[in-house]
Amino acid sequence: MSSLPRIGIVCPYSMGVWGGVQMQVLGLARALRRQGMSVQVLAPCDGLPPEPWVTPLGNSIPYAENGSIAPLAPDPAAQLRLLGAVWDERFDVLHLHEPIAPGPTLTSLVVKPTPLLGTFHASGTIMPYRWINGVVRRLSNRLDYRVAVSDEAAHTATESLGGEYRIIPNGIEVGRFANADPFPAEGPTVMFLARHEERKGLRVLLEATRFLPSDTVFWVAGHGPDTSELQGEYPDRRIQWLGAISDDEKERRLAGADVFCVPAVGGESFGVVLLEGMAARTPVVASDIPAFQFVAQDGACATLFENRNPRALAAAIETALAGGELIERRIHAGIARAQTYSMRAQAEVYTGIYEALANGRVPPR
Repeated sequence: MSSLPRIGIVCPYSMGVWGGVQMQVLGLARALRRQGMSVQVLAPCDGLPPEPWVTPLGNSIPYAENGSIAPLAPDPAAQLRLLGAVWDERFDVLHLHEPIAPGPTLTSLVVKPTPLLGTFHASGTIMPYRWINGVVRRLSNRLDYRVAVSDEAAHTATESLGGEYRIIPNGIEVGRFANADPFPAEGPTVMFLARHEERKGLRVLLEATRFLPSDTVFWVAGHGPDTSELQGEYPDRRIQWLGAISDDEKERRLAGADVFCVPAVGGESFGVVLLEGMAARTPVVASDIPAFQFVAQDGACATLFENRNPRALAAAIETALAGGELIERRIHAGIARAQTYSMRAQAEVYTGIYEALANGRVPPR
């Protein structure tokens, strides 16, 4: 094949709901398209698709998964739309994110219309892996190549499915954060951005507010099943509940905040949000779970605190707000760390895999 292959990227999660996998899919597609690749994203969409090159497969249904809510589309109508799009577009490679999640990615394994690349994101005990049986294992063997975003994700997939996995970490669009116009802040400002659910640790941060100075402002972005309950329990006027925010506002607020706080209590396979804060040149404070320790290089790029400990989190935030030589070193180390995980670099790696698969070659492990 002399020309660049046509790539279909299939995401099982709705593009109308904020999520880490969705952001990776969109970011990768943008980076590939900037490199001249022909790329179409196929995914459920609750509402209008976020980009003109996203083919909507219908609305999603929320399912509880790994302490979170997964917006999946396992209904027959979504599968028929997927098959129609695949037939019309004649892709040379289909790139499946979370290949065994119920819905379009699993359907792609069933029909296997073209070479299949699978990227596994999840770690821990999640719904699709609890459903694993001999049929699903055999379907996973239809993948021509397997990628995991971290050692933890590879371990989770290997335990249930077997196989070999190449580690390609998640990436970020560095320029979007580094060049953002900082959102104006009123006093020392701490930002939180994630779904409001137990796994993301918002309650830990809200408890920590009780130990922080009265002039500290807290930007709490996002929403989720715990929003109303937490708003009732923590009526502190210092807490600004922002709700869902656009990508542009997210980038501006990250650049304008004095601290970006990521207190997730577990279930994270990588920690791309830390890289976003680092790229924005904002001091990052994060829990010391394994995925974050790896991204933060054991505290070289971010201030880590004891997981689930509000007092420890408050102390870490005070350290970051105070600044000084140590925090400056972490900021500069974080900037360099984010650069190594640019979406452009990730796209270049995936391009080599696509071209090999489209030409009937086996990419390197």
